[in-house]
Amino acid sequence: MRALLPYLALYKRHKWMLLLGVLLAIVTLLASIGLLTLSGWFLSASAVVGVAGLYSFNYMLPAAGVRGAAITRTAGRYFERLVSHEATFRVLEHLRVATFSKLLPLSPAGLARFRQGELLNRVVADVDTLDHLYLRVISPLIGALVVILVVMVGLSVLDVSLALMLGGIMLATLLILPPLFYRAGKPTGESLTAMRGQYRQQLTSWLQGQAELTIFGASQRYREQLENTELNWHDAQRRQSDLSAISQALMLLISGVAVIVMLWFASGDVGGNTQPGALIALFVFCALAAFEALAPVTGAFQHLGQVIASATRITQITDCPPDVTFPQSSMSVPEHVAVQFKDLAFSYPGQPQRALENIALSIAAGEHVAILGRTGCGKSTLLQLLTRAWDPQQGEIRLNDMMLSDVDEATLRSLISMVPQRVHLFSATLRDNLLLAAPQASDETLSAMLTRVGLEKLLDDGGLNAWLGEGGRQLSGGELRRLAIARALLHDAPLVLLDEPTEGLDAETESQVLELLREEMKDKTLLMVTHRLRGLAFFDRIIVMDNGQIIEQGNHAALMAKQGRYYQFKQRL
Repeated sequence: MRALLPYLALYKRHKWMLLLGVLLAIVTLLASIGLLTLSGWFLSASAVVGVAGLYSFNYMLPAAGVRGAAITRTAGRYFERLVSHEATFRVLEHLRVATFSKLLPLSPAGLARFRQGELLNRVVADVDTLDHLYLRVISPLIGALVVILVVMVGLSVLDVSLALMLGGIMLATLLILPPLFYRAGKPTGESLTAMRGQYRQQLTSWLQGQAELTIFGASQRYREQLENTELNWHDAQRRQSDLSAISQALMLLISGVAVIVMLWFASGDVGGNTQPGALIALFVFCALAAFEALAPVTGAFQHLGQVIASATRITQITDCPPDVTFPQSSMSVPEHVAVQFKDLAFSYPGQPQRALENIALSIAAGEHVAILGRTGCGKSTLLQLLTRAWDPQQGEIRLNDMMLSDVDEATLRSLISMVPQRVHLFSATLRDNLLLAAPQASDETLSAMLTRVGLEKLLDDGGLNAWLGEGGRQLSGGELRRLAIARALLHDAPLVLLDEPTEGLDAETESQVLELLREEMKDKTLLMVTHRLRGLAFFDRIIVMDNGQIIEQGNHAALMAKQGRYYQFKQRL
């Protein structure tokens, strides 16, 4: 239960709406009980008085009560659903924001231990499961408790002993069955949560690795593993369905016993009246209707194990301490940035071999530097250390003679514009994808920037309102790279980091992108990671890396004259 406490705290933001939802649920239940109770008594009383009492019996008042209870139940049910679901969605909204805000400081170091499919399942499916906490547990439990008290007080006006008897049966049911079915359903709920995550993770891996699995002949074996997980998941769902059926059957049995008990005792005496007549129907139908408030409680508590398991899985991520922490004090953003690496060494967690070793490098403000080398030589790692995705185990990084670890996060993000190797395109408008880099930019600025990077054609179809991403326009590789460069230019930072900006582009598009970079970023400090050799002659310096070390550096002419590793790369073209 302790795992739910941090998430219950989020309910305080919407406590009045949540309380209103509970109140409407109680009103709806009481209206439903009143409708059946009053209808049963009205019909029985009408039959008892017969034709002889046609003029002495007040038909109008009970009829109005029945009509009022019916209208109240219908309206209460509608507004209760409306308010409760609105409140739940708002709680989930803040829960997602709170969860994501705790994940951001963990990326990428703290999240590296989780697979993408597993992480996605925890952030999406497990968070969605927490909506059961209010709709299926808190609201029904409070509603049932209040209804029991109201029914006891209401019936005690007619007969205290019968009211206490019915209230005692209902209260005992409320206190015994939910914990019982929570214990019975907890293992199944935990299994359902775990197997749901396992299945989605395996499914994601299977879909992403189709080519490799087919090439190595492992597709069928992986498919069988996926089907076994699915069968186990279905088996757990079947066990939970069986448990739900048992809880419902037991609730029907208890409600039937309660009705029989009320019928037995009410037929002999109601409030000292040995001829209760229609009052017998009142107590019987009240008992029958009152158990409607208890119907969802047992089923809700058997899902509580699944809710707690989901909360635990989310907490396992959000409670992880970040590997990288930033100072709180802010500072001004300089116009130009120089970068120094001194005796830098770094290795990824769990990896015995160092990704970087003894890196010593000084880059002047405004200098354009290309970092070249084979895949896995440490080029991208160097850029990640600059953005503080990781911290080095040895050495130091300085920006303008200031330790990188002393720069607060807001200032560091303002200092750096980065074009990653994988450009992320969100399923949103063209405007939204550009405003990520410059939230305050006007439409005129965004349109002018698209023209500068050669993407003015994107404005022909819907302008900045054109939809991109899934279900919208799919950009080509060249368009995607140019969009990323447009973001970097809109951010207008003095230090620009490019990770394989021409990867996957044809020769003509690559030349256009490099020319664009050279023109638009001539006053900025530029570091470009690449393993392609086109256009490197225009860079101020070329750094060649191998096995995490710098093996040579200089401009194009100097490296060609040296006839070292860079010269060998050029000869292979």
